[in-house]
Amino acid sequence: MRITTRTIFSALAFTLAACTSAPPAPDWRMSAQQSIERATKAYLEGNARVESAEFARAKTEIARTGRADMLARAALARCAAEVASLVQTPCAAYENLRADAPKAEQAYAAYLAGVATDVASLPAQHRAAASATTDLQALAAVKTMTDALPRLIAAGVVFKRGQASPALIDTAIDTASAEGWRRPLLAWLGVQLQRAEKAGALDEAAKLQRRIRLVETGE
Repeated sequence: MRITTRTIFSALAFTLAACTSAPPAPDWRMSAQQSIERATKAYLEGNARVESAEFARAKTEIARTGRADMLARAALARCAAEVASLVQTPCAAYENLRADAPKAEQAYAAYLAGVATDVASLPAQHRAAASATTDLQALAAVKTMTDALPRLIAAGVVFKRGQASPALIDTAIDTASAEGWRRPLLAWLGVQLQRAEKAGALDEAAKLQRRIRLVETGE
């Protein structure tokens, strides 16, 4: 799956690329777009060195414009990938830019934090997950999402809210596995392993440990 800018931002209005009827996009826009795509892909695949370098390159390109709102969107792309991988720490890359972030980005940041304060300002595909009040509603909302990254992001948000059912965990694992995204796959397998161990399901836990070892070592 090619990670596009639209996929990364889950339909946030970060239109780096020019429309076909508009003049060619400035070089900085294309460079920033490509770096964000590469950074997100590298993060999901577990390549921290490439992710850090590409995100820094994108940040430098955008900073040349003085557009704090665009930097906020780029930061949220990074934080969304972290949420998909079950990183529970606050979105540090976004905090310094919060004051200048547009309304849609503020709503999306709150959503990533597990707080749906302004559902109407969220990308359309995330509104059902943001509004879900039960585990079943959350599962249905996540499963109907067609794009893999937004689906994993929504699953991460649901997990953060304590609504992650076994079926939702299975969905997240299947999604990450199908895309070959090592980092979120290991995170979600770890959650499943903890649940199996807590339930005393020793055979299942052993099977999960073997799968985790396979992803980590290739053996």
